[in-house]
Amino acid sequence: MQAFWTEIVNFAESITTTVGDSLLEAFGKVQAEEKSDGSLVTEFDKWADERLRTAIHEAFPDHGVLSEETVHEFPDKEWCWVIDPIDGTTNFTQGIPIWAVSLGLLYQGTPVFGHIYVPPLGHHFQGYWSNNTDLNVTNGAFLNGQSIRVRLNNPGKNEFFSLCSRSNNVLKQPFPCKVRMLGAATYNLLIVAAGYAVGAVEATPKVWDIAGIWPILHAAGAIWTPLDNQPPFPLEIGKNYRDHPFPTLITNRADIVEKFRSLVGVVVSP
Repeated sequence: MQAFWTEIVNFAESITTTVGDSLLEAFGKVQAEEKSDGSLVTEFDKWADERLRTAIHEAFPDHGVLSEETVHEFPDKEWCWVIDPIDGTTNFTQGIPIWAVSLGLLYQGTPVFGHIYVPPLGHHFQGYWSNNTDLNVTNGAFLNGQSIRVRLNNPGKNEFFSLCSRSNNVLKQPFPCKVRMLGAATYNLLIVAAGYAVGAVEATPKVWDIAGIWPILHAAGAIWTPLDNQPPFPLEIGKNYRDHPFPTLITNRADIVEKFRSLVGVVVSP
């Protein structure tokens, strides 16, 4: 089993670096078109999606693939990769250096490994989360090979909380932290795992936004709260996840969940 995980880690780092570094050549130089859900897509999202899918099929022919741009139905496979070729496409097109290539590996429908590469920053996030399975893997979260962990700071005026672009209504009320809005769901939530923020919210992330970061955040000690009270995983075989949102609150500690849930609950209000 150790050889398997070594292969997984080496593959994830290699392919995200290859794809991410190629995307850097087009960073800030491309035009995007609008998809039916209002999000943006470029020819480079499509290229990266195909490149990642092809690499997975060649390296792991028995594994399934779920992808933002092409394959939306969860397959009947014990192992499945979930791909977000460019998380933060708007940032990518506008030259803002926060966007990522995201891979999540699911075992029986639940993420157990994730690798997120943020090319403009040179940041490789990686994590393992066994989720009480029989897998022989040690839980851990890393940034460029260094172990990361949430900081157990109290919310306060000098602590950060990250919002998404669809959670602006949160600011119609007093808020206990400094607010940041980063434009890429993966990085928006990962800053809690890295100890940069005490919390973050995403109103409408899709499975490709969260699959890769699920193991990293859990292994780093973050608290994941589904704002619709529906656990994201395991995924259902045969279900189409193209339009399925997973409203998510991330906090650095369990004892502040309800405090922030009451503040950000507006993101799932009718």
